[in-house]
Amino acid sequence: MKIGIVSPYAYPRPGGANSYVREQYEQLRALGHEARIITAPWGDDPPAQDVIQIGRAVAVPYNGSIGRITLSLRLEHHVGRMLKREGFDVIHHHEPLVPFLSMQILDGARCPSVATFHAFGGFSMSYWLGRPIGHHYMKKLAARIAVSTAAMHFVSSYFPGEYRIIPNGVDVDFYASARPFPEYRDGKVNILFVGRLEPRKGAMYLLRAYALLRRHRPDTRLIFVSAGRQLGAMRRFVRENGLTDVLFAGRVGDVDKARFYRTADIFCAPSTGQESFGIVLLEAMAAGRAVVASDIHGYKKVVQRSVTGLLVEPKDPEALCRALTQLVDDPSLRERLGQAGAARAREFDWEHVARQLVGVYEEVVRRTPAGG
Repeated sequence: MKIGIVSPYAYPRPGGANSYVREQYEQLRALGHEARIITAPWGDDPPAQDVIQIGRAVAVPYNGSIGRITLSLRLEHHVGRMLKREGFDVIHHHEPLVPFLSMQILDGARCPSVATFHAFGGFSMSYWLGRPIGHHYMKKLAARIAVSTAAMHFVSSYFPGEYRIIPNGVDVDFYASARPFPEYRDGKVNILFVGRLEPRKGAMYLLRAYALLRRHRPDTRLIFVSAGRQLGAMRRFVRENGLTDVLFAGRVGDVDKARFYRTADIFCAPSTGQESFGIVLLEAMAAGRAVVASDIHGYKKVVQRSVTGLLVEPKDPEALCRALTQLVDDPSLRERLGQAGAARAREFDWEHVARQLVGVYEEVVRRTPAGG
């Protein structure tokens, strides 16, 4: 089949949904399908392989983070030409109600469309106000997919209907086989954070927990593989509190990210909420690392309490410090949690996830009459 994959998030900019899109594209190609990624460019980012750029991405605040919408005075014209030229068998949208790229494609496409919903949060004013328009586009979908029950409950509260759960995937072998950075395997216990430095991801709570931890466990190191608007405030906190062994590694490529996972002894995901799944949890588990994560709805479906990781109340540096201390002091517990996490990660291997997606595509193509 020829499959179009629509990302409203200015692919290949970093982010959970775009990581999903990249892996989806690669897995579909490995299974013998032809795939194109349709997105809006951001800044001067060059297009990646098999990427069709349409319109222009504009940043807007959304769900405690920064989202992007697609704008163009000639969006309908560009989308119409692209659809005619490409001749897709099926189009897969990610968060199709993010304005305006998916909406325009849904209006113009003659082939069946499916969509995956990633988001989770509290009350959504945009969904609530946009229900009349949203229902119009949801009816154009031949199948609806959610990455977790949290994501399904969130979107179905505004747009009821049938949703299939197909989780995020992870390339287990890629993370399991990565080589640690030898310079950081020096006897100190490495604690790793991967993600954007923004309030929703909770990095500042981890930094405060680390300041408490260092008072009685100086043989530890905290590594941030991340970038974002909180970086300046976090650097000031480090200076003002005289903290040492805090490494801000910045944003890194996939190979180095995998190496940091393997370099770590403990992975920490202190998000405050509004997470539907947590792909970073799967990546850390695939690398065989013990996990400390916030006890929030989306994470509890991935991390099994006291089996593959420890769950703590969000926004609580003291509780986070206690969990980290427990793992710092007990290497055998770290090993046991890491091994259990690696076994569970196999259930989410991308090859398995991709075959589920292809099954959905084949089903909607079979039941779609010729001509759309």
